[in-house]
Amino acid sequence: MRTQVGIVGAGPAGLLLAHLLHLEGIESIVLEDRSRDYVERRVRAGLLEQGTVDVLCETGVGDRLRREAMEHHGIHVQFGGERHHIPLAELTGRAIFIYGQQEVVKDLIAARLAYDGPLLFEVDDVAVHDIASDRPRITFSHDGARQALECDAIAGCDGFHGVCRPAAAAARALQVFERDHPFAWLGVLAEVPPSSDELIYAHHERGFALHSMRSPTLSRLYLQVEPDAPLDQWPDERIWEELQTRFALEGWTLHEGSIVEKGVTPMRSFVCEPMQHGRLFLAGDAAHIVPPTGAKGLNLAVHDVCLLADALVRWLRAGDTGGLERYTQDALRRVWRAQDFSHYMTTLLHRLDGDPFDDALQRARQEYVRRSEAARTSLAENYVGLPRSWG
Repeated sequence: MRTQVGIVGAGPAGLLLAHLLHLEGIESIVLEDRSRDYVERRVRAGLLEQGTVDVLCETGVGDRLRREAMEHHGIHVQFGGERHHIPLAELTGRAIFIYGQQEVVKDLIAARLAYDGPLLFEVDDVAVHDIASDRPRITFSHDGARQALECDAIAGCDGFHGVCRPAAAAARALQVFERDHPFAWLGVLAEVPPSSDELIYAHHERGFALHSMRSPTLSRLYLQVEPDAPLDQWPDERIWEELQTRFALEGWTLHEGSIVEKGVTPMRSFVCEPMQHGRLFLAGDAAHIVPPTGAKGLNLAVHDVCLLADALVRWLRAGDTGGLERYTQDALRRVWRAQDFSHYMTTLLHRLDGDPFDDALQRARQEYVRRSEAARTSLAENYVGLPRSWG
């Protein structure tokens, strides 16, 4: 098998990269180790920045998004039992959109299959080879047969636990920056209409809580828990009791319903540099992980592949390697800004380790957000996503 760009991973990063390349006449093959049903049902991020929505709509995969996404012009933050509104659109001129990652994946898969773009699910034993040469290869098994795919370049869009970053690390020294946070999120999906028209980020002495949504009939709710919290110690009744406590506000009611899904997500910050070696380029979670507090993971992946698609097109069409040479530098500019903002939101809102100095700093930050329009504007600007001109 032969193609111009071999893409490992059919999440939002890999599928969008394939779509962007297709629009420019560049061939690609996408390989995914999971089934189509699995990737289309996998519930992950659900908040899209204005820039992400613009990319999807401008490239022809935003029709359903326009119809079904929930557009929000602000968020609520709650400290000390008081709720404060951050008017995102008023402060920045941009909005955010609630539209599940699995819905983005469905739209991109449908678009790729409509133009017969090669997309192979349930591949096994994927490995990348000769990434420092001008003919890198991907080997894999599909339908019981071992196959090899020769490429001009390989895009590693296979997530934090994928095979591409370890291959780059084996070929050269990657510098890794990482931090494991001393708490996790217990997330639940509940069959109940949202209790708020916009997201609520709540700080409470018992821990952080987030009220989000997936649709007019589905609520997505999160609780700060211990990183090793076993799910069997969190029956539905305890979850709702804890949510009621952390969101408690006079005159406001949290509606309860049937919990249809629950899981514990560790909080991790991770960046590897560089995001490339030879003809292998990493994008999305394969190269960086941010805590979900800032809602940046999916949006960073979209920014990565927009940069990478443009660089690959310039190289494959005209031999211009400048974009590929700058890929790591250009991508990490926004990655580190997002890491900083995600760390800020995490330390602003979570129950910390009880150190009196850290607790006092947290109270000072919260007070600054309450009192300062400049602080709220900075929070809003980062939350909605920096404009494309920022890089």
